[in-house]
Amino acid sequence: MKDLAAEQNEATEHARVDVAVHSAIGQFTGGLSPSALATSCLDWWMHLAGSPAKQADLTSLALQNAATMMMDLMTPALRHQNEDITDKRFRDVEWQTYPFSLYSKWFLMQQDWWQAATTGLHGVEPEHERIVSFAARQVLDTLSPSNYPTTNPVVLKRTLEERGANIQRGFENWIEDFNHILSGAPKPQTDYIVGESIAVTPGQVIYRNRLIELIRYTPATEKLHPEPILIVPAWIMKYYILDLSPQNSLIKYLCDQGYEVFAISWKNPDQDDADLGMQDYVDLGVRAALDQIAPAGSDRRIHAAGYCLGGTLLSIMAAAMARDGDDRLATVTLMASQVDFSEAGELSLFINESQVSFLEDIMKTQGYLSADQMSGAFQMLRSNDLIWSRLIRHYLLGERTAMNDLMAWNADTTRMPAKMHSQYLRSLFLRNALARGQYKVDRKTIALTDIKTPVFSVATEKDHVSPWKSVYKISRLTDTELTFLLTNGGHNGGILSEPGHPHRHYRLSKLNHGQPHLTPEQWFDQTEPENGSWWPVWTQWLDSHSSAAGIPDARIYPNMAAAPGTYVFG
Repeated sequence: MKDLAAEQNEATEHARVDVAVHSAIGQFTGGLSPSALATSCLDWWMHLAGSPAKQADLTSLALQNAATMMMDLMTPALRHQNEDITDKRFRDVEWQTYPFSLYSKWFLMQQDWWQAATTGLHGVEPEHERIVSFAARQVLDTLSPSNYPTTNPVVLKRTLEERGANIQRGFENWIEDFNHILSGAPKPQTDYIVGESIAVTPGQVIYRNRLIELIRYTPATEKLHPEPILIVPAWIMKYYILDLSPQNSLIKYLCDQGYEVFAISWKNPDQDDADLGMQDYVDLGVRAALDQIAPAGSDRRIHAAGYCLGGTLLSIMAAAMARDGDDRLATVTLMASQVDFSEAGELSLFINESQVSFLEDIMKTQGYLSADQMSGAFQMLRSNDLIWSRLIRHYLLGERTAMNDLMAWNADTTRMPAKMHSQYLRSLFLRNALARGQYKVDRKTIALTDIKTPVFSVATEKDHVSPWKSVYKISRLTDTELTFLLTNGGHNGGILSEPGHPHRHYRLSKLNHGQPHLTPEQWFDQTEPENGSWWPVWTQWLDSHSSAAGIPDARIYPNMAAAPGTYVFG
């Protein structure tokens, strides 16, 4: 008989085989779990098979659509009538001509039919319904007539006008992109270079450890508020999203308002960093930065601001500090940051037990999750904008999208350590431990209700990463002074809303503890919009929680490297 050690070794070897297989599959699926999709489809199909009334409704709708299609073909007068099309894929005037008006109309009818088929089916798990509906939408988006040169009138017109030169340019673009993917060669040079044209606010690295560089920016005014600002960006992005071009740099703007500004620049992890976990991101990240700016026991207080998951991490740190009686935080600002992940938006489609387990197996073979494996899910959430429209523009119309600073930043991708990524997916997304008061820091539970520091929470109306209604949930999870601001724009564009930016507005209110709770919809209806950027509103709030500006103390900081440091280039 085999002894226990031999059986354990054999089980380990078998597990390694499974991990290798899952990792290999993940290379072809962009890190997405086929099992999660298969389980959802089976749930949907079995309930549909046992629902004759639903089948009858779908059959009736299909017959109505078929009749409409026949009428379109038999009635020439209706051929050019394609009203009520709001889908931007078919907004060009060329789509109003025969037969392309029929193509778009028929496609949209099929889209509506599949939406009816995949939703509203009694008994299907809500998560499975969302996944199946999403999968059907992806397939339909692939089959859209706008994606093919023979059924896209805009492409046909351009091809006739240029005698096929656009197709030739598109083929050259495809060859160029394919070679970059195949060889792993660096992306073509752009006018946006880190440290030269973007991320150019002057400063120096004053501290470095295994995980972060802490950058102190050179003050821009003679007088400074005694309370500095520490910015905690998300670890899934390069920090200079908040220091792009000088005209839209939030960091530069804060310096110009009389604040001493510090920012964390996360290291881009590799295989050697696979053992870094969430506790390390607390200890080596936010805690280490705070200790450099205001050592424990000092009377210096700090305004801390976190963006996206950086804000989530900051809220974790703030709760731990409140639990331990550490009052160094003067205020906490959370920008597009969630603390309750029970309704985390469309991104939650890709986060379930099957998907997380699949990602864990992929990460075991390489020690981290690569940027390509992360970006697949984000791109599919907005496939029309991020995939198909670009393919049409680059390869069928032969155009290249003009690069801007935000696009250059977005192409500067990062990785995530295996341990940390697994822990934050399981603890925050799957278990929602932070909102439930079950999250632990230093092996002791924390509670957001312990935070007594004033909080300023910013959300954006069109955020698909941190939906504003999910961000708003902080209003019932804290017992402190809370100011909530909702600005228009998306996850990045809404935050980068500098003064003078056109077509910007925001809604703002103070949600005091003890007031009756408002649902997001009630709050939205009762809060009037104000025109302009939210940046001045925030700095006015910071001013109200700061001491008067004065001549700063002659603090001496190490100068380890000029901003933007070295980790940003990793």
